[in-house]
Amino acid sequence: MARALSKIAPDWWDYTTLDRKILDAAARLSVKDLAQMGRPGFTVRFYDSVQEFYCAEALEYIDAWKQATPDTPCGICGPIGPTEQLPLVAQMVNAMGLSLKHAHFWGMDEWILDNGKAAGDDFTLGFKKADLDLCFNRIDKKLAMPKANLHFPTLDVDRYSKTYDQIRCVLMQGGQGETKHWAFNDPVRREGKYKNAPPTPAEFRKLSTRAVDLHPITLSQNARTSGGGAVQNVPSRALTVGPRETWKAEKVSIWHPGHHDNAFGIRLSTLMISKRIMDSAVPMSLLADHPNVQFNFLRPGIPECAVEMH
Repeated sequence: MARALSKIAPDWWDYTTLDRKILDAAARLSVKDLAQMGRPGFTVRFYDSVQEFYCAEALEYIDAWKQATPDTPCGICGPIGPTEQLPLVAQMVNAMGLSLKHAHFWGMDEWILDNGKAAGDDFTLGFKKADLDLCFNRIDKKLAMPKANLHFPTLDVDRYSKTYDQIRCVLMQGGQGETKHWAFNDPVRREGKYKNAPPTPAEFRKLSTRAVDLHPITLSQNARTSGGGAVQNVPSRALTVGPRETWKAEKVSIWHPGHHDNAFGIRLSTLMISKRIMDSAVPMSLLADHPNVQFNFLRPGIPECAVEMH
């Protein structure tokens, strides 16, 4: 049977092309159901307050960086979204006097501007700029991470990708976008060899750090969360860490505060990972095949997935 056209962007693949039975099953899940969907290799954790949630997220940076030594440098790959943990990370490092001399950090993604260049430190919506402004520039210079240990995606994607073979990535931390992506691993356009079916999970898993065209849902989301809704200011292309690098991370930790993706979306990805239902139209679902994934939920940020007219 032919796959359905997307209800949102017919020229693209996305979660609305899934079998209706999967979508309806996800919508029926209660918060109690979500809490019971863990399995070996997939942990589900809840936090009852905003303070606990972002403190725990910040502590993942600290836990990773504390493992770094001269002989075994290591680090964390972190997102722009959520970002609320970033100032907390800097505050914790300074309070602990934690030297980051042998620690590393990977930025997940970066915009490609209309001129074809990667966004620089002066681009208002830039992800490197956000990491520096919200975290790294706030760390005491005596404790600061060497610039050579900060790895941000550039147009030289191979150079960035190779660092995952050179340095131990303890953790890849992320959020979930409305296309059910981590980083900018969006579903692909519905064209060419993928006209009638999206890439198989095995094909998608082979993708490395690369330049991508962004799904219309992603453009709208980033305008909403970071740009006051001004979609015209959001670049339509970006650089992103790929599944290939993601599977080199020892653990993947996804944080759901409830305002990046919605009540339905976080249920859908939880269901698919828990039940090992993998489909590249829902990129997050492919994490079902990673050996160590954790979903972290802010309990007050998960409303019921129900009709409520306003």
